[in-house]
Amino acid sequence: MRAVRVIPCLDVDAGRVVKGVRFTGLRDAGDPVELAARYDLEGADELVFYDITASAQDRRTMYDVVARTAEEVFIPLTVGGGVRTLDDARKLLRLGADKVSVNSAAVARPELVSEIAGTFGSQCAVVGMDVRRDTGSASPRWEVYVRGGRTPTGTDALEWACRCEALGAGELVLNSMDRDGTRQGFDLELTRAVVDATSVPVVASGGVGGVGDLVDGAVIGGADAVLAASIFHFGEVSVAQAKQAMARAGVVVRPVGPPAR
Repeated sequence: MRAVRVIPCLDVDAGRVVKGVRFTGLRDAGDPVELAARYDLEGADELVFYDITASAQDRRTMYDVVARTAEEVFIPLTVGGGVRTLDDARKLLRLGADKVSVNSAAVARPELVSEIAGTFGSQCAVVGMDVRRDTGSASPRWEVYVRGGRTPTGTDALEWACRCEALGAGELVLNSMDRDGTRQGFDLELTRAVVDATSVPVVASGGVGGVGDLVDGAVIGGADAVLAASIFHFGEVSVAQAKQAMARAGVVVRPVGPPAR
C-alpha cells in the first residue's frame, strides 16, 4: 500500500516565501531557507519551491535562493518557475534540486519535458499544472493556465496531463487555481479525474485549509502526495502533526523521525 507524501510548498517572490489567494494579495510568510530547514526537521517528505513570478517577469529562477535552500535540507527538493531550457534544468540540479518542475515553457514547447526526462531521467521531470474549471462547459472540464496562473491556453487539463505522461514526465503537480489560497479544500473532482487518466504520481495542490483536506486529497482524490502552504507557514499545524492526524484517519504516511544527516 502506497504511503502518501506530505509536501510543504514554498512560493517565493523577491527572495521571500509568500502566500495569497490565486497568486494575488501576497502575504509574507518568511525566509525560504529557514522554513525549508524547519519542515525538514518536522518530517516533511519533500519540498516544492516555486518562483511564482519568474515566468510572468520573463526571468530565470532565483538560483542563489535555491542553492541556499538545498544546502539546508536533506529531503527531495523540487524547483520550478522560470525553467525554459535543458540548461536551466541542469543548473538547478547541480545546485542541489532533485527534481525540476516546468509549466509555461512546457506548454509552449512540450519537447522540453522529453529533453529533461531523456537527459536526467523521468524521476527528475515534473510538470506543474495550474488549471481552472471551465464553468461554461456542460461536462466537467478544466483549462490549463500559464505565466503564474495569469494566462489561459485553451488546453484541456486532462489531455495535457496524458500528453505530459507520454512525453516522459515522472510526476504531475496539479494546482487548482479556483481553490488556491481559498482554504476550501482541494478540487477533488479534478484530482480524481487526473489520477484516473494517468499512471504517474499526482500531487494534489490548491485550497488546503486543514488536515481534513489532506485526508480527502489522499482518500477521495486518490493523490499520491498532498501539498500545502498556509497551514504550515503560519503555524496552524506542523508537518508532524498533520501526518499523525492523517495516520489516525487511516491514511498510510511515512513515519515522522529525525532527518538523515
